[in-house]
Amino acid sequence: MHFESLRENSSYAFDVCHENFVADVIDASHQHPILVDFWAEWCAPCRQFTPHLNRVVDEHAGAVLLAKVEVDEGDNMKLAGRYRVRGFPTVILFNGGEERGRFSGSRSSHQLRAWINEHLDSECARTAHRAA
Repeated sequence: MHFESLRENSSYAFDVCHENFVADVIDASHQHPILVDFWAEWCAPCRQFTPHLNRVVDEHAGAVLLAKVEVDEGDNMKLAGRYRVRGFPTVILFNGGEERGRFSGSRSSHQLRAWINEHLDSECARTAHRAA
């Protein structure tokens, strides 16, 4: 995973593209849950949402990582198509190599925090149930 391209002061965010998506998101999500933010430079809601997203990811202190996909770069629009992204921003949570949740549009820090916690808690419950 490549952390040299940090965004907006987030210690847990990295850029990802079509070429490294499987390794850096799908495969890596077996180790850590990963939020994927599909965004575009021209998207005003994306620019408004980014600080909230980075803040909440930082609050989780590595319990969840953030992969940023700029859809207008290279072949990244193919990723948006593959994952049926219809609007921006769209955030998809991957864990264990699979999509576990998604939403589109901007959210407040409070709403985002609640969504992440709900999905992380349900993942912990699933893991504990499988181990029992």
